[in-house]
Amino acid sequence: MRFFPVLTAVFVCVALFFVVLQRDALFNKAAELTGTEVEATDDAPPAAETGPVAIATTETASAERVHVVALRSEAQDVADAVMVRGQSEAFRQVSLLPEVSGTVISTPIRKGAFVESGQVLCELNPGTSAAVLAEAQARLSEARARVPEARARVPEAQARVAEAEARLEEARINQNAAARLSEGGFASETRVANADASLRSAEAGVTAATTGLETVQAGIESAQAGVEAAEAGVLRAQLDIEKLTIEAPFAGLLETDTAELGTFLQAGGPSGEGCATVVQLDPIKLVGFLPEAQVDRVEVGAVAGARLASGQEVTGEVTFLSRAADDLTRTFRVEVTVPNADLAIRDGQTAEILIGTDPTTAHMVPASALTLDDEGRLGVRTVENGRAGFMPVTLVRDTQEGVLLSGLPDSVEIITVGQEYVTDGVPVRATYEAELNQ
Repeated sequence: MRFFPVLTAVFVCVALFFVVLQRDALFNKAAELTGTEVEATDDAPPAAETGPVAIATTETASAERVHVVALRSEAQDVADAVMVRGQSEAFRQVSLLPEVSGTVISTPIRKGAFVESGQVLCELNPGTSAAVLAEAQARLSEARARVPEARARVPEAQARVAEAEARLEEARINQNAAARLSEGGFASETRVANADASLRSAEAGVTAATTGLETVQAGIESAQAGVEAAEAGVLRAQLDIEKLTIEAPFAGLLETDTAELGTFLQAGGPSGEGCATVVQLDPIKLVGFLPEAQVDRVEVGAVAGARLASGQEVTGEVTFLSRAADDLTRTFRVEVTVPNADLAIRDGQTAEILIGTDPTTAHMVPASALTLDDEGRLGVRTVENGRAGFMPVTLVRDTQEGVLLSGLPDSVEIITVGQEYVTDGVPVRATYEAELNQ
């Protein structure tokens, strides 16, 4: 019962021996029996030989090339941009605090209301401010009255100076005469001494009169200083009265309610105890932070666009670029001013900001053409002299039509289909997309 299975196994082993190990001898014997040509094997003659065998070798070599689809690409100048993530920020925001203390006597305005520049937001009780102003004005009138009085003393002081100078001249004459008479023996020494004493007295009188004139002039200056001090007091009282009314410094929206009627506001108090907070949202700023590697590509005045989290798209202009980096992040603040007439953009909304830069030379290729080499570098496979190659690239931007790549020659043939099945130096047979579209 076991004879036939054993015999079958022997026949199978013999067959496998001739098919696997003696394949060439088996094929040659079959050719002798049938009288047909044997197909070329791995031991076929080299391609340099002529005849039917050489033709078969050429066809085999052609069949070994990998068939790929390639794109003839020419570099083009494309608008480039730098993208940063940021948020919207009010163009101006101020918390209005009182400069004088007082009780609010005005009706409050609710938050969200639009206020014009100069509109009264809070009015404080004047208290004794009017009396203080009246007192300051009275002091000013009194100080002004002292000025003519001081000036009226000037002629009297000048007359005293002139009288003292005349007496001095008389004393000099008398002293000179007494001295000459004394030399001729016609006057006593006592008379000469009296003349000298009169001269000294006259000189002292001139000095006293001059001092009196200077004192009068100082009195005039003091009276004028008193007038200026009184005027300053009046101005201070008027400013205190003006500070009782708190107005909007610019047109904008109330972010908080104005102070409630009867609330006591203290000068220099905390910001939360002020009159109100006003924000200006037209125009509005979009604020982002540029890394060090990209800050030199951006300039003030560059056109910028942004997409808000709500999907709204806006355009504006770069109005500020920081010259100092943030100590922690080493990034630079950039501000884009955007019109916001309808106030649709709110303060604090997330935004993707795209800032225009100088054009970049790049190639537009399908995103599927990108691949990685053995070192993990991003690049594309190219066709060079019938063989596959690899070129690293830099991704400029992703668009709906494809990706923009830089780092390639101006003209290049990029493999778009089959790039994952070839490596550097592999022979390829390229069919170009332009030919497929014809």
